[in-house]
Amino acid sequence: MDQQYLDGNALAGPLAEIFAVDVTTADAQCGGCGRTGPVATLRVYDRAPGMVARCPGCDGVLLRLVRSPDSAWLDLRGTVRLRIALPR
Repeated sequence: MDQQYLDGNALAGPLAEIFAVDVTTADAQCGGCGRTGPVATLRVYDRAPGMVARCPGCDGVLLRLVRSPDSAWLDLRGTVRLRIALPR
């Protein structure tokens, strides 16, 4: 893809509205290639109606986030698992 992208840290603000923890530090496993790494390392495309986060290894879609004034839609279909470290 030749389209410009942001890193996964661009998801910090939008995901903070949904989750009580910083999800960008969570490890996500790609359903396409099996790569595991922090959400902050994903490639985020934000020029569509919403945000699309792709794997830097295989370019597979791990996460889609669309927001309206009163709702948020989060699709994690391309993510095998999301490991979130919790404070002790």
